[in-house]
Amino acid sequence: MMQWGNYGWGMGFGWLFMIIFWTLVILGVVYLGRSAMKIGKGPEHNETPLDILKKKYAQGTITKEEFEKKKDDLMRS
Repeated sequence: MMQWGNYGWGMGFGWLFMIIFWTLVILGVVYLGRSAMKIGKGPEHNETPLDILKKKYAQGTITKEEFEKKKDDLMRS
């Protein structure tokens, strides 16, 4: 006769818990990887309108007069 002792159901479903465990570990690693990639892109999306205006002026796409006028408009609102 074979006796299972205190193991009972644990012996039959151990493989299922192992699959669930490793699936959660892999999903956790993927989540952390994607979060790390988003951190690197954060400041680019947080530009203020004034920052964008300064970039345009620095690139020479707008004149000083246009820059001053638009800057004044931004400061009023």
